[in-house]
Amino acid sequence: GASNGWLHGIPIAIKDIAPTADIASTMGSLLLKNLIPKEDGLMVQRMKAAGCIVIGKTNVPEFGLGSHTFNEVFGATCNAFDSTKSAGGSSGGAAVALATGMLSVADGSDFMGSLRNPAAWNNVFGMRPSQGRVPMWPVADVWVSQLGTEGPMGRTVQDVAKLLSIQAGWDARSPLSIAEDGQAFNVDLNANAINKTKDLKIGWLGDLNGYLPMEAGILEVCEQGLKRFESVGCKVEPIHLGFSNERVWDCWLTWRRALVAARLAPFLVQPKNRALMKPEALWEADQAASLTGNDFMSASTTRSQLYQQLLQLFEKVDFLAIPSAQVWPFDIAIRYPTDIAGKGMCAYHRCVDVVI
Repeated sequence: GASNGWLHGIPIAIKDIAPTADIASTMGSLLLKNLIPKEDGLMVQRMKAAGCIVIGKTNVPEFGLGSHTFNEVFGATCNAFDSTKSAGGSSGGAAVALATGMLSVADGSDFMGSLRNPAAWNNVFGMRPSQGRVPMWPVADVWVSQLGTEGPMGRTVQDVAKLLSIQAGWDARSPLSIAEDGQAFNVDLNANAINKTKDLKIGWLGDLNGYLPMEAGILEVCEQGLKRFESVGCKVEPIHLGFSNERVWDCWLTWRRALVAARLAPFLVQPKNRALMKPEALWEADQAASLTGNDFMSASTTRSQLYQQLLQLFEKVDFLAIPSAQVWPFDIAIRYPTDIAGKGMCAYHRCVDVVI
């Protein structure tokens, strides 16, 4: 006769990256297709404590790598609005389940746009929280692997906030987690919303002064959306990042290679496993083989300098806005776009450079 919380009795499917007790957790990999964890991940524990009923998993790219949700275990997830197009990724299954009404809310995770890209392509909302807002457990490393994070998805901003209030909060096993209680997000976002937005400043980064190739129409659609903010009193103005875009990309490559390779390393102990892993995953692992400690620390220095530059930008504006994708949903039959607006892509994830 008593409610366990906001999710009481709600059917939920968990992204197939997060471990779920007694339900297969494959990461979209043939190597893990029979893996059934004995315990839930921390985020799943919190959602169950709030009353949800876990009914299954949502589809992902293999190991969560790439902005196109397909794998050799379950196949491809089609875009909710056009079955010939990609759903994005890596939270593509979650986004489509929301857009088609299969789920009320959904969890996702984001390492390079995985909560943002599929949400945009399926007309729902995905939020990548600040690092440590939604702590992850169990994980092999709690100190260095801090670029990926779990978070909420929903059909409304209010639902995203409600789910975040359940997922967020301190956990001692995750020492870099944020101490603030998740209930800070359990508020009515509509109350006095107009008054709260008046005179807020939004800095529009656009295509980073021409650096990012964009398919036709994307910037225009984003600018139309920004006009809605202006209609409720926000001030939108173009702003420059003020930092070398190539340095950011090179820094990201180093961090990504190191962290992804470490995650894949246990599967590569057996050479025969290479035949069961997608080439993009093998590329990540092989690219990391030549990295040195100096490379990693140099990238960390660049990341630190970028952080300081962003602090300076936030002295001028309250928010920074940038597109969540550089391309429209592409043909589901291809693995990833090899060029954007005539510019060749040097890696399978270069087409989502905008979300790093």
